[in-house]
Amino acid sequence: MISITQKGQNKNVGFPTFLYCLFPTLLFYPLHYLTPDRTKPITARKLGDDFDRAAVFAVLEQNAARAAEAPARSPDPPRTIKDRLQVARAEIAAPKQDGVQRLVDIEQKMAEGKGRGYERWAKIHNLKQAAKTLSVYQQYGFTSPEQLEAAVDTAYQKMRQTSGELKALETKLQGKKKLQRQVLAYAQTKAARDGLRAQKSEKARAAYRQAHESDFIIADAAARYFKAHGITKLPARKALQAEIEQLISEKDGLYNTYHEQKQRFKELQTVKRNIDQILRRDEPHRRKEQSHER
Repeated sequence: MISITQKGQNKNVGFPTFLYCLFPTLLFYPLHYLTPDRTKPITARKLGDDFDRAAVFAVLEQNAARAAEAPARSPDPPRTIKDRLQVARAEIAAPKQDGVQRLVDIEQKMAEGKGRGYERWAKIHNLKQAAKTLSVYQQYGFTSPEQLEAAVDTAYQKMRQTSGELKALETKLQGKKKLQRQVLAYAQTKAARDGLRAQKSEKARAAYRQAHESDFIIADAAARYFKAHGITKLPARKALQAEIEQLISEKDGLYNTYHEQKQRFKELQTVKRNIDQILRRDEPHRRKEQSHER
């Protein structure tokens, strides 16, 4: 059955009725079929009872019922390492919907022109976030705002340190990739370089270089790169590829660590800001109570 709304009321209808609601003229014209071997449609009457409207609607309704009863198909798991890493990064980077959020400064928002509806929402929001703030505060085992402030500073320093390590690792990885490109480009000119050495005279070598000018431009550029970086012996291509893959793995692990630290820092920072706001809000009440006691 399919749920539709007619005249403000929800109704469960069969698949034929659903089709009729979408296409009211469907029931007033005979069905026609156009097969791949034909250029003109043929009516259901000429094909037999299995192709008339009642039979077709019955099959469609059965298919719709099976589709409704079938469990939802889970998405295909990522196949490659790159896909799995992208999924993992997306999960880490995605904000936690149930995490603690900033309290709303209701007085400020009302001064900016917010209405009563916003005020009601903000009060409920602040109550929920105050409870979450207290819960997170207790989960970390803090006993004073000073401990929380120290934890925020420590979390920030760890995050900045990991960020620096990540940038350094990225720079090293890019250097290795550039070296790999130069090594590969130089290797591809081997035939031209060997051919130049086989030339017997200076004139023959000059003519050979001119005939293979593009190869020698690439080889000379690679040689200058190796000299500028103090490379006297070229690394094996397999070993260089293995080193690049190891750096990529380290980078991905460090990237995940950085995002975890960033989430922790943001959570602690939000808790600190909420507590500071609560204490500032309660300060006038405490002063008033102290004046009454005097």
